[in-house]
Amino acid sequence: MESKNNLEKQHKAWVVAADMGYGHQRTAYPLRDIAFGGKVINANSYDGIPKKDKKFWYQTRFLYEFISRFKKIPIIGEFVFGLLNKFQKISTYYPKRDLSKPDIFLKTIFYFIRKGWGKDLIERFKKNPLPLISTFFTPAFMAEELNYPGQIYCVICDADIARSWASLNPQKSKIKYFAPNTWTRDRLKLYGVKSESIFLTGYPLPKENIGEDLKILKEDLRNRLINLDPNKRYRKIYGPLIKVALGKLPDKSNHPLTIMFSIGGAGAQKEIPLNAIISLKEKIKNRKLRFIIAVGVREELSKYFVDNIKNLKLDGWVQILSGITTDEYFKNFNEALRETDILWTKPSELSFYTGLGVPIIIAPTIGSQEDFNKKWLLHTGAGFPQEDPKYADQWLYDLINAGDLAEMAMQGFIEIGSMGAYNIEEIIANSGK
Repeated sequence: MESKNNLEKQHKAWVVAADMGYGHQRTAYPLRDIAFGGKVINANSYDGIPKKDKKFWYQTRFLYEFISRFKKIPIIGEFVFGLLNKFQKISTYYPKRDLSKPDIFLKTIFYFIRKGWGKDLIERFKKNPLPLISTFFTPAFMAEELNYPGQIYCVICDADIARSWASLNPQKSKIKYFAPNTWTRDRLKLYGVKSESIFLTGYPLPKENIGEDLKILKEDLRNRLINLDPNKRYRKIYGPLIKVALGKLPDKSNHPLTIMFSIGGAGAQKEIPLNAIISLKEKIKNRKLRFIIAVGVREELSKYFVDNIKNLKLDGWVQILSGITTDEYFKNFNEALRETDILWTKPSELSFYTGLGVPIIIAPTIGSQEDFNKKWLLHTGAGFPQEDPKYADQWLYDLINAGDLAEMAMQGFIEIGSMGAYNIEEIIANSGK
């Protein structure tokens, strides 16, 4: 009989993220079933991290979050953010050309790695060289540069990516990529990554929102379509498609019409949901609409919304969704998403969540990668750019009454797919064979 330790190692991997906003951690969260010890490791905040490494990571995160919030200051905010964004700017795809030459941003990352950044983390992994899955490119580069003996994988969490996601010499790199869509797959090839090093897996969505044979996903989408198509305009035209894809719809949804606004880790854009709630307050008061504000782990954001909506007398139909830890927040978020009909967010990694059959109202972008995420969402037909939040009671209900959001929900479900986490698990399970 195999030892308990050997059984634990089977089909397991080091799953590594970075605590820099929610994107990299959210991408890693659905992979926790294959994480060794059941735990995702944050490269910038793990137990025992050297002080110099922690300080360097902190400075990087602080700069990003400060500039993200600073961006809204007229003129100077846009200018300063533009300087930072230049380092992560994604080149135009056409004309197709060789984009393998490393940029100054990538060279700087490797300079610090060669000075010792990340050495402690990789040396710890070397003691048990399981496959390493990183949802951020830097730990993958650390592993390769410091001669990690196990397999190295990198999960991409945007619809298109900058040159910094591929190594200095992509043709010789041992890093393999899990690509969420064809855009990133083809972009990696332009950066010089070998075709055999790219797996088109789809983005890893939470398995608790999918279920065996898509049972949970389909059940949630059936109820969602009732709320998103009250006049049955979409259902009259696409009834046969719905029947084949989802089966019979219920006569009534199991929850009221619900919008969730998700605020990013930097806490920017908090004015948007507040303006929307003020516009929609009559619908909320009359219990025709429920509004969820997902604020993450920041207590100051929860307090901001509590203080600003308490006088609106909305009888608890505005919910502030948070968590003490990031994992608790993701758990609460995924549970609430099952009864969410519309996800309103900037086009971050959450763009892929439309694969769960949730239409996305696209808030203004922050950064080059979000510009491309928005472009991809519009390309798939699963998202709609927000109009003025102060008039959400008008334009949002025009979309609902026309059945447009129901169409976006089905587009996301059919076009984007939801099996990324399962596909990645299967590749890891077969990696040692």
